[in-house]
Amino acid sequence: MTHTVTNPTAHQILAPGVADDARFEHVRAMFAADRASQALKMTVTHLDLEEVRGHFTVTEDMCNGHGTAQGGILTTFADALFAGACNAPGDIAVAAQLSMHFISPARVGDVVEGHAVTRAAWGRNGITDVALSCNGTPVAEFRGTSRTVRSA
Repeated sequence: MTHTVTNPTAHQILAPGVADDARFEHVRAMFAADRASQALKMTVTHLDLEEVRGHFTVTEDMCNGHGTAQGGILTTFADALFAGACNAPGDIAVAAQLSMHFISPARVGDVVEGHAVTRAAWGRNGITDVALSCNGTPVAEFRGTSRTVRSA
């Protein structure tokens, strides 16, 4: 039995009109049950096969002792965009490995924008890159390897 957790008062991750096509029903369900991404109050503004764009605003409770966005918060955001990109084609995909390179800080009030692109997909594997930026300045680069586990 499959159990999907939804919260009717949760932040809506997908912007209006994004992933409305029937082929993305499984992605809509994935984000509807994604409590971590809802907690970030992130918004996905574009989702298509193998490409996702979105953003979130850094709040005080997302910052470390240096007053900058904690690396885990940035990684969580990048991972959510990665999930959207590698699941969009239709098979259920999970992360097998990821790396994150931090380039410059994001601070309270900054809007962090992300762009995920699947660079390669073969068999049950894929590689997806996610670039994070604030006002055009690079913040971090994420690379994830995905593995499909079953069809949607």
